[in-house]
Amino acid sequence: MGQLKPQKNVYAVIDLGSNSFHMLIAKSIAGGLQTIGRVKRKVRLAAGLNDDNLLSTQAMQRGWECLALFAERLQDIPKKNITIVATATLRLATNADVFRIKAEQILGHKINVISGELEARTIYKGVAHTSSCSGRQLVIDIGGASTEVVIGKGFDALHYKSLNMGCVTYLERYFKDCQLNEINFNAAIKAARLVIDEIASDYKSAGWEIASGASGTVQAIQEIMVAQSLDELLSLDKLNAIKEQSITYKTIAALDLPGLSEERRLVFVSGLAILIALFESLEIDKMGLAGGALREGVLYSMIPEFHNHNIRKRTIDGLMARYHVDQKQANRVADLSSQLALQVSEQWTLLDTSGLPLLKAIAQLHEIGLLIEYKQYQQHTAYILENTEMPGFSQSEHKIIVATANAHRSDLQKNGFDYLGCHAQLTQYVTRLIRIAVILSMRRQDDVLPKLTLIANNEALTLSFENDWLKAHPLMASELQQESKQQEKAGWKFIVK
Repeated sequence: MGQLKPQKNVYAVIDLGSNSFHMLIAKSIAGGLQTIGRVKRKVRLAAGLNDDNLLSTQAMQRGWECLALFAERLQDIPKKNITIVATATLRLATNADVFRIKAEQILGHKINVISGELEARTIYKGVAHTSSCSGRQLVIDIGGASTEVVIGKGFDALHYKSLNMGCVTYLERYFKDCQLNEINFNAAIKAARLVIDEIASDYKSAGWEIASGASGTVQAIQEIMVAQSLDELLSLDKLNAIKEQSITYKTIAALDLPGLSEERRLVFVSGLAILIALFESLEIDKMGLAGGALREGVLYSMIPEFHNHNIRKRTIDGLMARYHVDQKQANRVADLSSQLALQVSEQWTLLDTSGLPLLKAIAQLHEIGLLIEYKQYQQHTAYILENTEMPGFSQSEHKIIVATANAHRSDLQKNGFDYLGCHAQLTQYVTRLIRIAVILSMRRQDDVLPKLTLIANNEALTLSFENDWLKAHPLMASELQQESKQQEKAGWKFIVK
């Protein structure tokens, strides 16, 4: 058999973290990145560091065994498309070279042990490429042996620091007896605060508009909050409530919080203690979950065409290309729904803040499901979008897009958006506007509509056309009358004049 050709548009990033080793494999396709493989193994390398920062042979062995698995997958990827980075534990270990030399033989590839500052900047880049924040953003990543704290704007990290504390090292230090009590928690929080206090005043005076967590700890807390029917934003009150709930289990072995996965259980409490200290010391009000981190940052750095690009546009354009969406119709519905939104925005102020970009995104993507079949295409659209990563959109924005895509045609349910909690009202507004815009665009032609006016009076909408236009267009009149009944069924008033 001849040698297999490496796949030119496939990239791999390996991140040798202090808690887990990760391999991310992605394909550059339709102007975006498609993840085609992820392998993660808990190696807990940092647990092998002693007081003199010597890495134990057992910990090295766990790492080498994991890399032997990764090596098998790398052989089909061009060498220049592979980047391997190592972080805090291999920065700290005095015998890191012993590990690195054998690891490079196993992988057949060079390992870059990156500085804490470079790690912080790269994490920020990963977040910037997968979320959409126009202002200043605080990004926190709690790793196994270090915690990165960054303030950035756009794609640039402005303040960045790698702090010497992590969920594995703090587990070994403050929860070694595996007991869950106030004493252990408070010792860990106090120690973390001493580390953070050194940077706190600089960071607080720099300021930020939005805070994002890029670590497994933040994701684990979100999953616990979802299991308790709370919204997904972290606050100090919620963190302290989870700390108190954890203490009731008495030991880490017994810890069984609803929503907490088994693989996070061991390092969860030490990560939670560090996060509480960060919230207290930096006076963080609310925090969401970031879409990417170190691996994504490395990946986006490797591919030149992704540098400094409008992320949301890249996501939407990529999906439209992949699912062969009729671009003219998508833009027609987007323009019309934006026009309607502007007419009612004084009454429906929610649209002003976050609604317009979401409305436009849904309008451009609403026909993705047509690639499968027409009859229930809105359900196919919703299914595809729900199961697709959407860089540039937060988790809650992603949920609003999916809910609206599913409800943009056919039957509406009363209280159908209640499960979205604080986002239900915005989703209702966006859905009502997109439904009207889709009907008005049904001829799939430009310049076929007269001047029309949409007025909002509280929750009631009134649509009127000039010069009795509807009388000459009975199909459109009939579709709009049916829509009026649908909206009435959901408890909303829509009058067509």
